[in-house]
Amino acid sequence: MAREYILERVRPELNIQIDYARELNEQQHAAVTAEAGPALVIAGAGSGKTRTLTYRVAFLLENGVPADRILLLTFTNKAAKEMMRRVSDLIGQDLRELWGGTFHSIGNRVLRRHADRIGFKSDFTILDREDSVDLVQAAFDETKWATDEVRLPKADVIGEMFSMAVNMGLTYAELIEREFPQFEGFAPALEDLHRRYIARKKDSNVMDFDDLLVLWLGMMKEHEDLRDLYQRRFQFVLVDEYQDTNSIQAELIDLLAAKHRNLMVVGDDAQSIYSWRGANFLNILKFGERYEGAKVYKIETNYRSTPEILSVANAAISANTQQYSKRLVSALSPGMKPVKAVFQEAGDQAAFVAQRALQLRDEDIPLNEMAVLYRSHFHAMELQLELTRRNIPFTITSGIRFFEQAHIKDVASFLKLRANPSDEVSFKRIVKLLPGVGGKGASKLWDAFNAAQKSRDLDSANPLATALQQCAKLVSKKTAVPWAQMVATFAQMESPALSNQPAELLRLVLEAMYEDYLEETFANARQRREEIESVANFAQQYNSLDEFLTQLALTSSAESDGAKPTRDDEAIKLSSIHQAKGLEFTAVFVIMLCEGMFPTHRSLDDNDALEEERRLFYVAITRAKKELYLTYPLLRLIRGGGADALQQPSRFLGEIPDDLIEEWNIKPSSAYFG
Repeated sequence: MAREYILERVRPELNIQIDYARELNEQQHAAVTAEAGPALVIAGAGSGKTRTLTYRVAFLLENGVPADRILLLTFTNKAAKEMMRRVSDLIGQDLRELWGGTFHSIGNRVLRRHADRIGFKSDFTILDREDSVDLVQAAFDETKWATDEVRLPKADVIGEMFSMAVNMGLTYAELIEREFPQFEGFAPALEDLHRRYIARKKDSNVMDFDDLLVLWLGMMKEHEDLRDLYQRRFQFVLVDEYQDTNSIQAELIDLLAAKHRNLMVVGDDAQSIYSWRGANFLNILKFGERYEGAKVYKIETNYRSTPEILSVANAAISANTQQYSKRLVSALSPGMKPVKAVFQEAGDQAAFVAQRALQLRDEDIPLNEMAVLYRSHFHAMELQLELTRRNIPFTITSGIRFFEQAHIKDVASFLKLRANPSDEVSFKRIVKLLPGVGGKGASKLWDAFNAAQKSRDLDSANPLATALQQCAKLVSKKTAVPWAQMVATFAQMESPALSNQPAELLRLVLEAMYEDYLEETFANARQRREEIESVANFAQQYNSLDEFLTQLALTSSAESDGAKPTRDDEAIKLSSIHQAKGLEFTAVFVIMLCEGMFPTHRSLDDNDALEEERRLFYVAITRAKKELYLTYPLLRLIRGGGADALQQPSRFLGEIPDDLIEEWNIKPSSAYFG
């Protein structure tokens, strides 16, 4: 069998003796010992994907394939290091010669060897995000648009648009139509800016993160000798998380494997959830069409979750039409049925999760073995308040608690200044949102505003707006129009009818001023707008502006060190499902399973998007090892309240047979609410 693998022997084979049949299950063994040629390994959640890849590398080495003729591509540095460590441990020696790493690290390695071929020097530097934005700004400043009074995106959004177009394979016109309709007609300007940005990078001998793939691919296409060199070198190419590859990465893989066709890609089509950042689901789905005769291996034995959880996972994904058929089977003993818990409102859902977490902790499940997963961060807003109130420690994968995010603090600062015109911090935060106002300018404006408040000329009906208007003479021409808009906004906010309507005040700020700022400043403006709207919905339960602001302050500053954790790092994890992929927890709560929230309302009329939402639900379920809780409220505060607040359960819940799940209808009088 060894001779099937040895294509160019450059040294004796290693002395490796591994009993593959004993150390691997039957499905893993089939993939690891597969014959040379193209192969697709569909490795289900928790099935030992890393173990399979690791043993495959060892098997190739044992059969005489030199380490430097193997290319192992991963998506994260952590995954690359873990696989290299495991292979080294398995064969009992260091493997520095093996080409293993992320796509970007391998691209960097190749580009440095041949930088002169594309007009760079080998000592080029790689721009971090901040440096990249600075260079985009420099390119922008030399154009006519820098002085035109038109509403264009800021440099960091332009940089994000450059990256999205490259990774999604879209023209700028297509990207704007799909993701940034507010910048309609800007495509020609964006194309010109991108050319200028590329020229500046070359002049400065710098590359950004995307260049490590784009220029690598371009080099391989344009230089036949280099293409032949690397096609000959890499006798075997192995790719991890293949379902997450974009069009550039897929083309690179195909090009590098073209000579020997010994390509093994490993992934799970049911966990393809990153189309929004360029991942192309069709790469894995149509692998067999690109590689005729490719063998498909399925690894379906799961070592993570109980049979009951996997039954729900299998049912949840079954409605998708675009997938490889498979059925996960648990290697674990039976456990409790997953729970579907229904609540009257979102606050009750939060109280249940908090109380159940404490009960599980009393049953010797540490808090850091529990996770609350959700589709969007604002879905956990009520839960963050409840955990803070109960002093239950928690961490958030974004690193920033919901009410501490920049855009939430921005809109809250308007309400704070409305409630307390002497609030210097809020004043300066607001004015620095305006174009042309920096730190020094904000200080000068504060001094003028503070003095104006003592003037006898203030309009008693609109004292705040009048004081702001008196500062208008201090702002630049660039700031004059936005300043006037801000004055008008505060004049509206000072209406007696809104004095104790924090929800309406937030909506006023968003609609009158902040929505434009979001669109110019953030690539994910739509998501941030939804989060602000969710805060406004939440604020409807408060009939006092002071009461609402007090709650925000207490939530932001509270110490989350209660519940007497046994270890310093013990805290329940709150995470979006996207950020939890690859993780596992003893107990998982998936919350806010309401139609229009999960799946999102934007996906309901697009079958491809809806299937990705279902895959996301599948990922959430398969994070759980022993206990799974699927929850939703019947009511949630929305604009207008009343009957409009009725929530429909997610269609995903309806696709799970009743006999696979235990339903809890928890009343507010139960023990979960104290």
